[in-house]
Amino acid sequence: MSDLPLDQVRTLLAVVDEQSFDAAAAVLHVTPSAVSQRIKALEQRTGRVLLLRTKPISLTESGQVLVRFARSLAQLEQDALAELGLDSSTRTITIAVNADSLATWFLPALARLPESPAIAFDLQREDQDHTAALLREGLVMAAVTAAPQPVQGCTSVRLGRMRYRAMASPAFLEKWLPGPLTSALPAAPVIMFDRKDDLQDRFLRGLTRRRNFTLVRHHIPASESFVDAVAAGLGWGMVPEIQAASRGDALIDLAPDRPLDVPLHWQQWKLDSPALAAVAKAVAEGAKEALR
Repeated sequence: MSDLPLDQVRTLLAVVDEQSFDAAAAVLHVTPSAVSQRIKALEQRTGRVLLLRTKPISLTESGQVLVRFARSLAQLEQDALAELGLDSSTRTITIAVNADSLATWFLPALARLPESPAIAFDLQREDQDHTAALLREGLVMAAVTAAPQPVQGCTSVRLGRMRYRAMASPAFLEKWLPGPLTSALPAAPVIMFDRKDDLQDRFLRGLTRRRNFTLVRHHIPASESFVDAVAAGLGWGMVPEIQAASRGDALIDLAPDRPLDVPLHWQQWKLDSPALAAVAKAVAEGAKEALR
């Protein structure tokens, strides 16, 4: 194989982004049959299966390599045309970011960006322990992640630490935690963000040295609603210090001497892209002010 047909590579990217052959065909202004033929031709040319025809469509490891290449190529092409004065269109930067960053410091950081070049953001919310996987799969160009080790083809820069505190409402504290925290807290109702959220369990393991807990677990997958639920007394939870400060006496720190810090890093593709560099600079400045 001497080269990769760029129309086939771009078609693969369109199928991944649009999550269907029909939608990709509409974007590319071709028929679904043409999309299918291009993907088959690319798989034959590489000798690899690239797409798993599942719902949603997923990539094999070989497919991930080609999607990263296609997305990088598209960004470089757009930047080159802009420098030549031939393209004034908006640059789209795809970023994976955890919900708590999104609800607190991340959007003000993006607001620092200058108006030129025009940048549009395609943000994908994911747990900080899982955002690196979206980079690896080629689905995003950059990510706020807990993983310090750079994904292949990416750079990694430490942003700072997001501090969490075990919080509860005064009424919840009186009802559920009358005794020592080590014995009462594992049995008390708890608020979880989603089923990937392990901050509460991580805190309990550090507090009790145990691994198994019998808990009533409420799952509330929205950052502000999560804090609202804790303040309403539905359960206790690990609340970002930034958010807890705004709630005043509505929340009580259950263990002031036991904060839980989550180091955050900025990983991005190794691209010589002015737009991506500008985003990285704004994110780093915003993190420096907001994180520890």
